[in-house]
Amino acid sequence: MPTPHEALIYLMVITSASDSDMTDLELARIGDVVRSWPVFEDFNQDRLVGVAQSCQKMLHEEGGLEGVLARVAEAVPERLRDTAYAAAFEVAAVDLEMRLEEVRVLQLIRRELDLDTLTVAAIARAAKARLRTLT
Repeated sequence: MPTPHEALIYLMVITSASDSDMTDLELARIGDVVRSWPVFEDFNQDRLVGVAQSCQKMLHEEGGLEGVLARVAEAVPERLRDTAYAAAFEVAAVDLEMRLEEVRVLQLIRRELDLDTLTVAAIARAAKARLRTLT
């Protein structure tokens, strides 16, 4: 069973890996989230790579993606479910284009975390607004 911190990282890794291409931009975003979001302030950042590797290993075990998502849903407290989804969405939106695989994984995460449509829309809108550039 992952810790809440690990579960949040698992969601970001799953989202990044959903299209079989974990880009440098996505990996950098995961690092940025872990370094800067208050939810990670008591997480040992030196563990990030190991946690990501643990997630990748779990994805190849029996149960695969559905099994990991079920464990994540158990590990994330109710009050952090929107934060968990927001972390995953940050990774998917970092390049300002959503691939079909990323959209599908975000749908699975939404379902597993039992998030309502308005919450999901607000998270998506905020992330897109935050990531826009002038050019």
